[in-house]
Amino acid sequence: MKLLLASFLLLTLNAANAQSWPQQPVRVIVPAPAGSSLDIIVRTLGEKLKERWKQPLIVENKAGAGGMLGMDVVAKAAPDGHTLGIGFNGPVAFAPYLYKKMPYDPAKHLVPIILTTSQPNVLAVNASVPAQTFGEFVAWARQQGNKVSYGSLGNGSSSHLTMELLKSVAGFEAVHVPYAGSPPAGQSLAAGDTQALFSVAPALLPLVQGGRIRLLAITSARRLDAMKDLPTLAESGYPGFEALAWNGLFAPAGTTLEVLERINADVNAVLSEPTVRESFAKQGLLIGGSSAAEFKAFIDLEARKWGAIIDKVGIKLD
Repeated sequence: MKLLLASFLLLTLNAANAQSWPQQPVRVIVPAPAGSSLDIIVRTLGEKLKERWKQPLIVENKAGAGGMLGMDVVAKAAPDGHTLGIGFNGPVAFAPYLYKKMPYDPAKHLVPIILTTSQPNVLAVNASVPAQTFGEFVAWARQQGNKVSYGSLGNGSSSHLTMELLKSVAGFEAVHVPYAGSPPAGQSLAAGDTQALFSVAPALLPLVQGGRIRLLAITSARRLDAMKDLPTLAESGYPGFEALAWNGLFAPAGTTLEVLERINADVNAVLSEPTVRESFAKQGLLIGGSSAAEFKAFIDLEARKWGAIIDKVGIKLD
């Protein structure tokens, strides 16, 4: 009887904690610069979530170390649900295969909450590059030897690994120049400091419209309705080539299940709102939404897939 009473009291206390959360502003760490896709996603969701949570949502940008700088802050935060992070491929699924040492262990110190969005990368080149098609780009890059440089959104990012995979299968050389997020990488490309870049499309569209860069291909399995004229790498001579940049919310390990479930339910509800879906669709974002278990299974699958590619290509970062 005492055991049943203790269990009942614990359940009641946990439910009360979830209902009373949040008791202060919720800080969301964005491991990328202001103006990046991750930043835009969090701010879009935040406008709706603060209505549900009755507390401000504070966005804190901490770019650097391929996203690990920001996610390390999340991993070491108090597990009370008031510090969250929007993690992505690099510092969550790729980094354990890329680095001998990390400041945190994603599997031990971070708890997946929900997949927010995903989207393919696009291959962009500086306007001065003579290639007008993806096939012409590969032929041109092969002729340049090691004179081609490509930017990325950081060491170990989807942007970085996608180009390394393409280099491996297409047979050309290029020098990697990492940047801290999409805004500086895009500006580098537009200025001609680098000649190519894999990135998600939204951050690059203003530069495309300004005629400073152009898009040659996309890494989704099928063409997207929003960019029907952009061929996939799979249809351009590399069947099976697919690379998605994904992101989702994480909490520090030790955060109570009740709070995690509350966050998951609220974010799922916001992702289903027509205005949010329309806003993300315009940016070429594929809506996520999932249970925490589904998100974790997805991360595990991505880690195995890209871990094998990292080992095959031989990418190691220290």
